[in-house]
Amino acid sequence: MPGSAANSARPAPTVAWYTVMLCMVAYVLAFVDRQIIALLIEPIQADLEISDTQFSLLTGFAFALFYAIMGLPIARWADTGPRPLIISAGIVIWSFATAACGIARTFVQLFFARMAVGVGEAALSPTAYSIITDSFPKSRLGLALGVYSIGAFLGSGLAFIVGGAVIDIVGRMGVIDLPLLGVIKPWQTAFFIVGIPGVLVGILFLLTVRDPARTGLATDEKGADQAFTIRKVMDYIGGHKPTFTAHYLGFGLLALSMYALLSWAPAYLMRVYELSARDAGLYLGTIVLIANTAGTLTSGWLADFFTRRGHDDAPLRAGIIGGLGVIIPAALFSSMPDLTSSLLVLAVAFFFASFPVATSAAGLQLMAPNQMRAQVTALFFLAMNLFGITGGATLVAVLTDYVFGDILKVGYSMSVACALSGICGAATLAWGLRHFSATARKVAQLAPTKV
Repeated sequence: MPGSAANSARPAPTVAWYTVMLCMVAYVLAFVDRQIIALLIEPIQADLEISDTQFSLLTGFAFALFYAIMGLPIARWADTGPRPLIISAGIVIWSFATAACGIARTFVQLFFARMAVGVGEAALSPTAYSIITDSFPKSRLGLALGVYSIGAFLGSGLAFIVGGAVIDIVGRMGVIDLPLLGVIKPWQTAFFIVGIPGVLVGILFLLTVRDPARTGLATDEKGADQAFTIRKVMDYIGGHKPTFTAHYLGFGLLALSMYALLSWAPAYLMRVYELSARDAGLYLGTIVLIANTAGTLTSGWLADFFTRRGHDDAPLRAGIIGGLGVIIPAALFSSMPDLTSSLLVLAVAFFFASFPVATSAAGLQLMAPNQMRAQVTALFFLAMNLFGITGGATLVAVLTDYVFGDILKVGYSMSVACALSGICGAATLAWGLRHFSATARKVAQLAPTKV
């Protein structure tokens, strides 16, 4: 098993970029497994007899609950333990959990299977951010994290495109009867097909990725590396409360826009324009692959651009641009007169909604010393899960069920949720700019790293 590097030098660029690419592949699989359920809304609702609000709990709360609960202890391990092993174990766990969704017979069973998917995925991003940060100089970190982050949208795009095709194929196959498992319906078969390949990637990660030397380590007055317990991490966050409030809350609100779009765009197209799952997946997959990938890379480039010009608050500046940019297209797409114009405006909304992914990651690495980065990242994902994944999925569903009272108005619910979160998120980040700059300068003085 690969061990930690013995010296303080960063890995060679080819090694560093291989690590980024394999982390990205893992992220792709994570989002395929996470997002495939959005295309399965119609058969799942029909078989399990559940409302939009109940379905939102499967796409949001069930996944986010254990993701949040397990995130901090896993991150604590990642701050000191073998990071490739942690990521590998997470990939294997969420892959088997996705396959387990295929044997669910009730809402409760599917809810618990989705919780298990969240447990596995909780190991990936905090640990991957830590590895990537130790592999690149600060002036290249935004791009490296941006490349990793596009895995979210490559995965979502593939989940829509490949998932739609898989659903079409298994739909023509009809039900199948498996030994011990009994009758398996097409939507259940789809979970089997997308879940199992991740096990192979988990094994490859463990065998080929080496743990880089940890950089930017904070030291005590005697020059020894400091160890940070959870209590010390919480004390550190409390000592920089405005910075962490602005980052966690601001980017969490911006994530609400992204997850509201990802969670409900398939239902919007299938209900309002009566598209099949295959066609809706093809349209959305193409949009996500192009618009979200471009948005993520653009935001990473912007963060590096502002950094090179001496702005300590570069990640927040890039995030604000994304938050402001998403407001108008998110508000308008559901009122367009036809499918083509709606898709074009939706693509612009997806582009700006993707900005927080890379910029929030870059910001986290500048807010705290190395030994607590994974832990502050895990706490950020707790906020993002509450406001983003859970809020984005459930707020839209509640607006549809209880405000508009019509499932055909799901597009209006998405517009309201996304526009409001864009306004509030950008305002919160703008308030935190000077606080973030002060914290980033303190961290740089505490544990200087090469730029």
